[in-house]
Amino acid sequence: MPTLLQKYVRGTASLFYPELCVTCGNKLHQPGQVLCTRCRNTLPETGFSITGHHAVRDIFTGRLPVEGAMALLFFEKSSKYRRLLHALKYKRHLQSGKFLGQLMGARLSESGFRCDAIVPVPLHPVKHRTRGYNQSAVLARGIADMLHCPVCENVLRRTVHNPTQTQKSRYDRWVNVDGIFESVPGNRLQNHHLLLVDDVVTTGATLEAAGQELLKIQGVRLSVATAAYAFH
Repeated sequence: MPTLLQKYVRGTASLFYPELCVTCGNKLHQPGQVLCTRCRNTLPETGFSITGHHAVRDIFTGRLPVEGAMALLFFEKSSKYRRLLHALKYKRHLQSGKFLGQLMGARLSESGFRCDAIVPVPLHPVKHRTRGYNQSAVLARGIADMLHCPVCENVLRRTVHNPTQTQKSRYDRWVNVDGIFESVPGNRLQNHHLLLVDDVVTTGATLEAAGQELLKIQGVRLSVATAAYAFH
């Protein structure tokens, strides 16, 4: 529980550095918030249940045997909600990741989804050191808050420091991630149902590459979840 001094310092700081809504920039009225009420109520949620058949599930049909797939939000370059993901990925705003992860976990829980462990898609060690954190792991920990299951960050390794996927074509995305992951021996995840988590799914190439490695573990069943779906 914060002390009186901590509350005073926090309150005084907010007078000079008010917390602002990540998407619209309006002042927030409660500490710890990420979005204002209006932006929170108009989030472009996909409504895709992890157990349903929809565009994100279709991405993996015939490519990756998944038990379920979902994405929380629609991602459009022209949308103000793009700032929510960019704040997490590029501006060290980890509270955005916690908010998104917990909302993902809430939606998964509402659908009755259960898993044994959550695995975030890893960054290459060079990128991890540069950024200071893995945005997918931040999301995974938020999901775990709601599903009450462990996050396993040392199950997969990214072995190739490849360029960003952002400006690549569908074919180039597949080539760019071919063989870039490997599973870590001795992970003790045999016969587990794993939830593989990433920030954005576009073609599904990264999730497919990571998922194929996880499926090499004996008896593993796989589902995937992302904060956003970038449709074409």
